[in-house]
Amino acid sequence: MKKTLKGTVGFANLPNQVHRRSVKRGFQFVVMVVGESGMGKSTMVNTLFNSALIPEKEEVPPSVESPKTVAIQNISADIQESGVKLRLTVVDTPGFGDFINNEESWKPILMDIESRFDSYLAQETRANRTKFVDSRVHACIYFIAPTGHSLRSIDIEFMKRLHTKVNLIPVIAKSDTLTEDEVATFKVRVLADIAQHNIQIFRPLSDSFDDPETVAENREIHDKIPFAIVGSNRDVTTVDGRTVRGRKYPWGVIEVDNEEHNDFVKLRQMLIRTHMEELKDHTNLVLYENYRTAKLLSLGKIQDNAVFREYNPVLQMEEERRLHEVKMQKMEAEMHAVFQQKVQEKEQKLKQSEEELYARHKEMKVTLEKQRLDLDEKRRRLEVSLRPTTPDRKVKKGFGFK
Repeated sequence: MKKTLKGTVGFANLPNQVHRRSVKRGFQFVVMVVGESGMGKSTMVNTLFNSALIPEKEEVPPSVESPKTVAIQNISADIQESGVKLRLTVVDTPGFGDFINNEESWKPILMDIESRFDSYLAQETRANRTKFVDSRVHACIYFIAPTGHSLRSIDIEFMKRLHTKVNLIPVIAKSDTLTEDEVATFKVRVLADIAQHNIQIFRPLSDSFDDPETVAENREIHDKIPFAIVGSNRDVTTVDGRTVRGRKYPWGVIEVDNEEHNDFVKLRQMLIRTHMEELKDHTNLVLYENYRTAKLLSLGKIQDNAVFREYNPVLQMEEERRLHEVKMQKMEAEMHAVFQQKVQEKEQKLKQSEEELYARHKEMKVTLEKQRLDLDEKRRRLEVSLRPTTPDRKVKKGFGFK
């Protein structure tokens, strides 16, 4: 039952306390970028955070032999905005899709994601957890080549292998190579392939607590998936004299931060401004929990669902209400039993007192009857003793009378 307080208690400041503590501690976010070389991954990350996080790739001489497998590179940086600190880690995957045989290009990436889960699980199970580092991948931006046709086999295989381990965010790289109609058609085909292969991608969802503005923003982001993006850190001058980030062509300028030109703004909004915590929560409560359950079961440990179940406030309140009702019913039954026992004891005492009073009454009645009879006997004897004696009439001799 909802109740509104008449006065001020103070717990309305709890969000402010959480805000201060979060700002003091800072935030962590790990994002992985996957795609073939030349897709603009480094440029997109630098554009996304408006900083040179990933250095420009140097041209590799033909004489230098390229690696035979996908490499995993971690690039970490502490960035700050308006007093809020963010520990950002970008996981790059150079070499993906660059080989003649790319059938298992996904395997090193999957192993890296699972090793991060294992590291987090090891930290959870140790005794001292003061230095707790969350290195799990919270979002994976997968770059789709702008072919304009459909997903390639390497795209489908990668997403099928990793969609249960990481939040997949598909983007169409270098969308400025396609026309608006081609982009729209390509998005439809990509979504059709994703649905056909039952691939789960991250989609922002709304709930009953969201206001209409938030619901509308989520719907706009949802409609843009997969995001058609253009990345650039260079400032160019438009025809009307404005200086913007973008790419300049003979036929015009593509503006990175213009929603009419590409979906980069919506991608940045979802990834950083509105759904960063949701990405982290989904990683922790769904993806990691599923992995941990499977891992523990594989080690022969039976999971207690009462301990590892996902916390649901509504179900928790219903459970507490049910337990409270059971407790009240038990207390009521105990009080009723105690009351009945007290009544029985009182009735027994009253019955015993009544029997004692009746016995005393009977005894007193017998005693009084005996006393009455004794008194009657004494009275009779007294009356007899007090009755006058009548003399006998006899003829006295010597008087001459007859």
